[in-house]
Amino acid sequence: MSRGAFLAAALAACAALPASAGAVDAFLAFSSSTRTATARFEQQVLDRSGKVVDRSSGTFSFARPGKFRWAYDKPVRTLIVADGAKLWLYDEDLNQVTVRAMDRALSATPAALLAGQGDVTAVFTLRESGPADGLDWLEALPKEGDTGFERVRIGMKGAAPAAMELHDSLGGRTVLRFPEFRAGARVEPGSFRFVPPKGADVLDESLRPVPQAGGASPRKP
Repeated sequence: MSRGAFLAAALAACAALPASAGAVDAFLAFSSSTRTATARFEQQVLDRSGKVVDRSSGTFSFARPGKFRWAYDKPVRTLIVADGAKLWLYDEDLNQVTVRAMDRALSATPAALLAGQGDVTAVFTLRESGPADGLDWLEALPKEGDTGFERVRIGMKGAAPAAMELHDSLGGRTVLRFPEFRAGARVEPGSFRFVPPKGADVLDESLRPVPQAGGASPRKP
């Protein structure tokens, strides 16, 4: 999964409880009780052979319900801001802003597993994946088909996520590590507001109609 695909992939929910607990219970407790959080992240994108094809890093913060900020600072500065109604994607190099509505398409994206709103068990199926690399892992399977990925693995360290792995349908993998995850950290409300820079090219897709039930799935943001 490319950086752009993951960028657009931002925020909301996760899965049906299995009989046993462990990482699933820890993650659901985190989802229900953590209202704000901040983190640094380190990201690698691997192709189907396991070769690293992209590296990046940055910061992440959220405030439930429905607000988050995901900022890449290396190697390319890119920013995603969700203000509860719209999702803003800003490419600093291109000075280009894309605006999308935070509709139900957002609920089936990987960011939903960390910072989403609503019942996390509604759009993903969760199951235990066992311990590895000092973490307790769970696996999240999307209930909708058009998500751009087949499954997500989340590594819990105690009560907070420490890693995520996103597996796409072509055998690629995006790996995220959170070396500094602070659940309950104070987050400035203004960090979830975005105003396009002067002179930026703004592409507003927020008025695109969302298909009704029974129709095709809306485009992933």
